[in-house]
Amino acid sequence: MIESGPFEFDVEQLTLRLDRTIPGCLKAIQPLVDEIMAAIKSQGCAQGGEVNVEVALLEALANAVRHGCEEDSERMVEVCVACDRDHGVLIVVRDPGEGFDPDAIPSPVQGERILASGGRGVFLINELMDEVAFERGGTEIWMRKLPETTTES
Repeated sequence: MIESGPFEFDVEQLTLRLDRTIPGCLKAIQPLVDEIMAAIKSQGCAQGGEVNVEVALLEALANAVRHGCEEDSERMVEVCVACDRDHGVLIVVRDPGEGFDPDAIPSPVQGERILASGGRGVFLINELMDEVAFERGGTEIWMRKLPETTTES
């Protein structure tokens, strides 16, 4: 899933590559996040940014399950994680849904949306990750967290 995409990433230099598929149900999210975060931490590819990666991953998976799969366990969410010490961690989440236009999502930090109980996932992902791109009509999100030393320039 990561052979081509919006971000520079050298598949020949990967220290970690995980490809996983989970059913479109909420209870499948946390075990996958735990597995991915343990692998990321063991490789040190998001050192200093692990909490941001974890929250962004949780939000992306929750959106994929809720909106892309409509919480139907017969539908699947694909996740690919790649770590490279120079380029950080790349996470791709793909769902089988209809997609969406991320530019059409209203800001959750303006007007009456501030008090809304939901609708902050995409905003949080964009705030927490260094690079975010929506592909395939919004059915795929690419998220990258750069290594701490790269972001301190």
